[in-house]
Amino acid sequence: MSTSIHTFSITPLTQFSNRNSQIRRPQQEITHFSYDDHRRLHHDQSSLKSYYPPPLGSDLSSGFESFRKHDSSIDEHLDGLLEAIVELERRSGKKVSADVITWRGMMTKLMTLPYDIRDGFEMNAIKFQDSIFIEENHSYQLNSQSVPYPRQDLMTYWGYKFEEISTLPGNPSDFSRETIESRDYNTVNNEQQFCSIVKTGFGGVRLIIGGEVDAVWDQNPPPDPLNKPPVYVELKTSKTPRRPHEHVNFERKMLRFWAQSFLLGIAKIVVGFRDNEGILEGLEEIETTSIPGIARRSGRQLWDGKVSIDFTTTILEWIKETIGRAPEGTLWRLAHAPGSNTVDLSILPQNSFLSSTFLEWRIIM
Repeated sequence: MSTSIHTFSITPLTQFSNRNSQIRRPQQEITHFSYDDHRRLHHDQSSLKSYYPPPLGSDLSSGFESFRKHDSSIDEHLDGLLEAIVELERRSGKKVSADVITWRGMMTKLMTLPYDIRDGFEMNAIKFQDSIFIEENHSYQLNSQSVPYPRQDLMTYWGYKFEEISTLPGNPSDFSRETIESRDYNTVNNEQQFCSIVKTGFGGVRLIIGGEVDAVWDQNPPPDPLNKPPVYVELKTSKTPRRPHEHVNFERKMLRFWAQSFLLGIAKIVVGFRDNEGILEGLEEIETTSIPGIARRSGRQLWDGKVSIDFTTTILEWIKETIGRAPEGTLWRLAHAPGSNTVDLSILPQNSFLSSTFLEWRIIM
């Protein structure tokens, strides 16, 4: 078999401007799971939190010294997502099928790529039982990280702190005023996560995507999430824009905000605006579906949601077609070099990254 490199051109963007891709919006999640504060996986909604506005003036640096940070050097592959799929198949007796199965983070990189080619990425992909599974190449991700400086670690913490003071582990009506107002004293722990898994699609490419959900807007736990979609919320922090270039930077950030939420069908985004010292100055609630229109009406032409969708459809079709021509079980590398105008696919000699639990289950199913 040829080991040549297959190349996809990102530019010119005009090649994607008139596709009018059909999108299968995630009407409902197919399953979900929770990581507890010790990173143990549970097939339930136990880690789903409710949104409750934080007090303005909060110091997002508070508690930094006691932050319980997840060890990002551990390569978790697609293990959590695959374990949830196995559990769903056990319950339903039906095989979960899609053209592509991956984490939301991988899809976000693809959706934002037409307007942000500065950062590189590497992903691993393999076809098994007619589905292409895509994961991040963990070693590349670790090696590409710059050595963090103290303020960088602190600014990363601000995002987790904002989530902690903006949520409650249940319905707000179940908590006393004292508990609500004492959230600032909670230890921040990013081991705990709630993950939603949805079925969606771009053009003719069917996808299953798993991703973290920060909070739910309405009843918690949602009474019937598989039939009545909950109103999920994405929580973000950003510096309060005051100067023209800061407004430009925020509009660029909104592309990623939109893509992340669009992919999982998250309806609302709450942005916490802070100053240079991490003091929370303001809150803005944004409907996810409104964001492309906000970018369009600004007149800056920094990005176009329709082009992002059409680009994603086209590159997914290319990935599906290219990998589909090789024997099943072939391992591929999907790579974008920093600043490059291309994405490359090449064959790797390594073995499968799919978990043994998933492979064994699918063999006997």
